[in-house]
Amino acid sequence: MKKYLTLMFVLGLIVFASCKSKSEQTPKSNEVSEELPVEIKGEEVIYASDSTNLKGYIAFDSNATEKRPGVLIVHEWWGHNNYVRQRADMLAELGYTALAVDMYGDGKLAEHPEDAGKFAMSVMSNLPEATARFNAAMALLKSHASVDVEKTAAIGYCFGGSVVLTMANSGADLDAVAAFHSGVQLPIMPSTDLKAKILVCNGADDPFISAESITAFKHALDSVNADYKYIAYPGVLHSFTSKEADANGKKFDLPLAYDADADAKSWASLQELFEEAF
Repeated sequence: MKKYLTLMFVLGLIVFASCKSKSEQTPKSNEVSEELPVEIKGEEVIYASDSTNLKGYIAFDSNATEKRPGVLIVHEWWGHNNYVRQRADMLAELGYTALAVDMYGDGKLAEHPEDAGKFAMSVMSNLPEATARFNAAMALLKSHASVDVEKTAAIGYCFGGSVVLTMANSGADLDAVAAFHSGVQLPIMPSTDLKAKILVCNGADDPFISAESITAFKHALDSVNADYKYIAYPGVLHSFTSKEADANGKKFDLPLAYDADADAKSWASLQELFEEAF
């Protein structure tokens, strides 16, 4: 009997040691792998419509592995400059892949408001070409490995706001569109072709945007039961999201002014729009 108990004790020790060894070798199932930090990668990209060579900039988190929504950003009337690239980087930090587009061709920039006006008019007066350039950018964005092609949006500033609103009104397949200090008297007004959620953030004291055009724009949106939000910031002028607005306003004697509060609030509203849309 004593030998039997001794044998059982030894066997128990062997089993215990074996189980302990296995548990030490097997990682705990509830351990969470460490997330990599956000690593923004920005790349210049060359693309084209049928008639125009275009120079853009795409930004994304290179450490993220999951597919994410893609966002087009259309520049102010000055052209594709550092400002629109900074906004692309900001969207990439929020978890999107953002493409700052070129609507003028060859990365062309305006040095004076007269040139900017001519460049902008050349695009808005030729909607087939404007649409082709916008669609070329969208095709490039969707071809990026990081983008979920079922989730897309477009935002724009000043001239760019008018572009993205016009594209949305013409039936572009977008989940959300946001326009900042943008005119709303558009070549194509809202109709049943509109699919996107709409956000417009403007300065209430922007002299470039008439009260009549706002009324007509809202009426058109209401007539098709559009999902939209129009925000007007009291005391705020044109180009309120750009820190270069004050200098440009003085240089060219234009009613432009940066407004930090409106800038921050409009960016927060954009994030809310994307959370709802995606």
